[in-house]
Amino acid sequence: MMRAAAMEGAARYARLGGKAVLDALLPPHCLACDERVLDQGTLCPSCFTGLHLIVPPFCDQCGLPFEHEGEGEAGLCPRCVAAPPAFDRARAAFTYNEAVMRLVLPLKYGDRTELAAPLARHMAAAGAALLAEAEVIVPVPLHRWRLFRRRYNQAALLARQIGRIAGRPVLPDALRRLRATPPLGPMGAEVRRAVMHGAIGVASRLRGRILGRRVLLVDDVLTSGATANACAEALLDAGATAVEVLAAARVPAPRRTPS
Repeated sequence: MMRAAAMEGAARYARLGGKAVLDALLPPHCLACDERVLDQGTLCPSCFTGLHLIVPPFCDQCGLPFEHEGEGEAGLCPRCVAAPPAFDRARAAFTYNEAVMRLVLPLKYGDRTELAAPLARHMAAAGAALLAEAEVIVPVPLHRWRLFRRRYNQAALLARQIGRIAGRPVLPDALRRLRATPPLGPMGAEVRRAVMHGAIGVASRLRGRILGRRVLLVDDVLTSGATANACAEALLDAGATAVEVLAAARVPAPRRTPS
């Protein structure tokens, strides 16, 4: 027993020594900027304080942050009241702003795949209630040509990390894009829905893994919910009992200006 404790202590000191050597050779820098930090894989105080965690109040269904308590109708935003999405609930870790863009965009476009792990930790915390009920995790897919150019799917990287944290199986190829769609950024919510309608399908060989299961859909950014809704419709058509959505960031509603 004493020998085992001694060996464990030696291993711990070896890890600490290895960390010290790594930090000396590659001094740790902030994940989002060039500022020096104490530990690898962390944010500097300035970048960290720029991140806005999403906390209540928010729409019970789509997770849209509310400006004040009591906003919405029966806990729902106007969009969910007028046109309820196919998914049951959506949650996100952060409000989409310039600070979170410095994490999400390099992950998405800049080969900064190491950013998936810290983002996934925050996502798992924000979506703890969803993960407690999820039976399988599925990422939002990229079209094959976009995947070819980018070489990886950032949503799949996040899904794998969340699966490790929560101990849930991940099906990275369960969903596929049936057709290429244009960038949704400049489009309004209704146009987005029309563009995405029928654009997502479930891979035939994996339909049995979806049938009868609660699915957690993972993406990097949730905007209008059109893509998530198209994915949820495809999963439900394949026999999923429920679909919920977890994203790294949620685009807030435009601020209303006094008339």
